[in-house]
Amino acid sequence: MANTIFPTKGNLIATKKSLVLANLGYDLLDRKRNILIREMMMLVEKAKSLRGEIETTYEKAYAALQRANITLGLCEGLTKDTSIENGVHITYRSVMGVDIPEVSLETTITTVQYPLSESNSQYDVAYLNFNKAKELTVILAEVENSVYRLADAIKKTQRRANALKNVNIPRFEATVKFITDALEEKEREEFTRLKVIRHTKDKAKKAAEKKAV
Repeated sequence: MANTIFPTKGNLIATKKSLVLANLGYDLLDRKRNILIREMMMLVEKAKSLRGEIETTYEKAYAALQRANITLGLCEGLTKDTSIENGVHITYRSVMGVDIPEVSLETTITTVQYPLSESNSQYDVAYLNFNKAKELTVILAEVENSVYRLADAIKKTQRRANALKNVNIPRFEATVKFITDALEEKEREEFTRLKVIRHTKDKAKKAAEKKAV
């Protein structure tokens, strides 16, 4: 592409400006990528911790439910009137132009969903742990969705940065070199031409002076 541009000072100035902008764009994309990676790595660690906590909570919940089934018989009847949770809300915050979800739970279930007279302490433990697992799952959903969005944004940012670094910037540098070399060659040719003209004039002048004498 460099050789298709006519080597003029105007094109040289314009290409140098494009090169400056391309370098600036690469620097900004590189900073953005680093910030997004840092944000994602913090969330990845948080997700690992949450998964472990949820796993432990479910283990406690199912163990307690198993004990409740043994002592009460099958507990399916206790859960038949359980309400659907409708208190999950999603908003978004922006991190370097990436929309990151913020999931909150304002529970709409304010009372115990089973008759206390028909349950026991083991069923209570299972209920509390499943409720805790629900709250942790909401947080984990926010974190894992954020990680996915950040990873996708990092991939796109990296692709754009690579295009600037490996394609655009070298192309502009090659164009600047081509135009600079062409203009310098033109200046040398012009200097040589002027030198020849001056030499010819001086020679003609001396010849005229000799004739005059």
